[in-house]
Amino acid sequence: MVDSAEYVIRCNLPPLTNGYEKHVGVKTDLVSANPSILSQKYGSLLGARRKFMEKLCQYGNSMLLLPAFSYVGNIAVCMRAFHTIKDFGSPMQPIYFSPDYLKNLDSFWRTQGWKAVRLTTGMMLTSMALELCDNVHLYGFWPFNLHPHTFEELTNHYYDDKRPKGGFHAMPEEFKLLLKLHSQGVLKLHLGNCKPN
Repeated sequence: MVDSAEYVIRCNLPPLTNGYEKHVGVKTDLVSANPSILSQKYGSLLGARRKFMEKLCQYGNSMLLLPAFSYVGNIAVCMRAFHTIKDFGSPMQPIYFSPDYLKNLDSFWRTQGWKAVRLTTGMMLTSMALELCDNVHLYGFWPFNLHPHTFEELTNHYYDDKRPKGGFHAMPEEFKLLLKLHSQGVLKLHLGNCKPN
């Protein structure tokens, strides 16, 4: 289903190979790279950068969204990602959110009842998609660690159980907003099972 979409946006450099492709597809038009991932998994791109570039190869010539200007502390690592892409001659095109856009997005969602310190990347990308696309389908936005029907334990992502840093995001609160949009027909939340082999 994902690969049949006209435009596919993925959050935070998720894996698409090693069996995952049959569950999540491989088509990618835009993928985001959270600065915390660049720091934790790729040493802030201060040393060897090949592992980062090998990861990006999964996404072909898609655009890479770097939130360089969301916080001052993100600028340096995002600029290193930009220069790495250029130095390796990657076909990927780095793009950035405008700081004004992010500020307005934060203000808008606060008028809708959102109260956390900051929006998740998923919520930022969902907001962008709602502005640009006629039909928005979301996969992987279930924020709870139990299955809604079987009460089976679930991991945070389909590929790992890395939890967000406490105190910044309010995933259940964001999900409530997304569920409201789903109920209103603004977007479609897909909450079916996805179990990698």
